[in-house]
Amino acid sequence: MSGPQDFRALLDSVRYEVLPARATEDKVLAHVPRDVVVTVTASPVKGLEPTLDLTGRLAAHGYRVAPHVPARLLRDDAHLKDVIDRLRGAGVDDVFVPAGDADPPAGAYDGALPVLRRLGELGSPLARVGITGYPESHPLIHDDLTIQAMWDKQAHATYIVSNLCFDSRVLGDWVGRIRRRGIALPVHVGVAGPVQRAKLLSMATKIGVGESTRFLTRHPSWFLRFAAPGGYAPERLLARGSEALTAPSAGVAGLHLFTFNQIAETERWRRELLDRLP
Repeated sequence: MSGPQDFRALLDSVRYEVLPARATEDKVLAHVPRDVVVTVTASPVKGLEPTLDLTGRLAAHGYRVAPHVPARLLRDDAHLKDVIDRLRGAGVDDVFVPAGDADPPAGAYDGALPVLRRLGELGSPLARVGITGYPESHPLIHDDLTIQAMWDKQAHATYIVSNLCFDSRVLGDWVGRIRRRGIALPVHVGVAGPVQRAKLLSMATKIGVGESTRFLTRHPSWFLRFAAPGGYAPERLLARGSEALTAPSAGVAGLHLFTFNQIAETERWRRELLDRLP
């Protein structure tokens, strides 16, 4: 089995996913190097404004930022154009477009593909456009359909971010499956940072009552993982999957680390692991 030294390149090419909370900007400035891409989530409860506001502030500090712009939070074409103009005005050229969880949708867009097509009609105004991949089964969509959706969207995107997964075998199998289906976009592998279960529960609560309920009911297995004997250690997941994830045929561009706003802890973990590698 491959060892940790095989994923140094993955640790050097990371994206930190953060939530637009009150203290997030200060945490990023204090702990995140400027060469790390910061992605900012969007909540169906709070809408896009906190995401766009934090994105602009971080970009002004010199960070490369990729905001989440869920399709189901966009009211109409005019809203989409306004969001794009705002991002370009802030010097942001990267956007992540999931379908989103807003139910009902804020407008006509009920999935990511129509938004991606509209971006193409607008002349592809952003250099980088990310879409979602699902290593583990989606609660509402069959696995084959999620991979087909990636096929449909890849013409309009430049990279894939895989959803959170705690099983290295499942992750490696999924990467192999999408490559066999001819999906060639680079993949940023979604991995939870070294988060503690108690802090994760606290963060889930801070997201908001409605959002928090959805978060907990949709991801009960996460808390079982964090509560397992010995806790959760992302380096174990990476070590077990390093052979599949570092193979040239995998096309893995780096890691997408879900920080749950434990930003200092995540960067400390990454630096300590890099220091231990050959």
